[in-house]
Amino acid sequence: METFNDVINSGQLVLVDFFATWCQPCKMMHPILEQVKEVLGDRVRIIKVDVDKYGDTASQFRIQSVPTLMLFRQGEVLWRTSGVVQKADLLVTIDSFLKE
Repeated sequence: METFNDVINSGQLVLVDFFATWCQPCKMMHPILEQVKEVLGDRVRIIKVDVDKYGDTASQFRIQSVPTLMLFRQGEVLWRTSGVVQKADLLVTIDSFLKE
């Protein structure tokens, strides 16, 4: 079974959404992330991590508010932000890392 570390340590660009089921802004991010996935397809992998279920992982990355979005490639944190990010802004951000 693939672990969180397997995913973020891969060569692929990975967007991680740290969320909580009770968080209203997190619920707003869900359709935005689906739209981003539709645009970018396999060029980015998007995974969601429930901070209540995976508290150790959330602690490891010092998640203090949700939603927190992080971009990884080969285990390295390339970008991080908290709060709702609009589709256009997220696409611009991800695109800048796809060109590297």
